[in-house]
Amino acid sequence: MDDFAGTQAPGCRLIDPAESVAELERVLPGLVAHRLPTPGRVDWPRLEGLLGTALPADYKLLCELYPTFELSDFMRVGGPAPGAEAGWVQDTHEELEIVAEWCEDADLAAPMHPYPAPGGLLPWATSNQGDFFLWTTLPAGPQEWMVTVASRNGAWWHYTGGAVQFLADLVSGVLEHWALPAVRPEITWVHRPGGGGR
Repeated sequence: MDDFAGTQAPGCRLIDPAESVAELERVLPGLVAHRLPTPGRVDWPRLEGLLGTALPADYKLLCELYPTFELSDFMRVGGPAPGAEAGWVQDTHEELEIVAEWCEDADLAAPMHPYPAPGGLLPWATSNQGDFFLWTTLPAGPQEWMVTVASRNGAWWHYTGGAVQFLADLVSGVLEHWALPAVRPEITWVHRPGGGGR
């Protein structure tokens, strides 16, 4: 049976994207070594046009500054590579099909729905255990979206901050892990140009 564990909130929601990324770099010091020499030039207007919505600025900044990386052999975080925007949107649509099945199967008092339903869930990261990290696409706009965690074991919960602040609070231990393993402040894999990683 699916279970809504509750809602967690940051002590103070970080609004400035650069401040959110700086906080993640502070609690995850190994990340800085992987910063791209020049920011990636993702065609956000094209991607957002294909997706049908704008995306939060903190997430876009993280994607421009860093390649896709994995936290603690568990959670993969990253976005589109420049020139691969359409492929990223296609992958997102495939993930939305899984999210739709989960939402349909979930036995929650307040049903959740996948994007593009109003307030629908839109994936932004996954774990190697099948967990989804999603935005709840609130009508106030992307800067107000909260994070929703859909755990493979059936637990769902919200975090009322942005995605990058969620990562910082998860890594630093500020958040209760609620159905997730503890996430060490360690980068265990980084995507390299040409498809490789290390």
